[in-house]
Amino acid sequence: MLQNEDKDLNEICEECKKEDESVTQNLIVHGYKICDSCKLSKTIFPI
Repeated sequence: MLQNEDKDLNEICEECKKEDESVTQNLIVHGYKICDSCKLSKTIFPI
């Protein structure tokens, strides 16, 4: 169980697969594991 939780809390973006510290923050605030760059691009181009 602990290993599965650690996998969920890594800082790898689900969209671009890059590691970024904003991934964990966005997971807590928005519920999505995406970095700030991908969040911004999804806001501007929501396709």
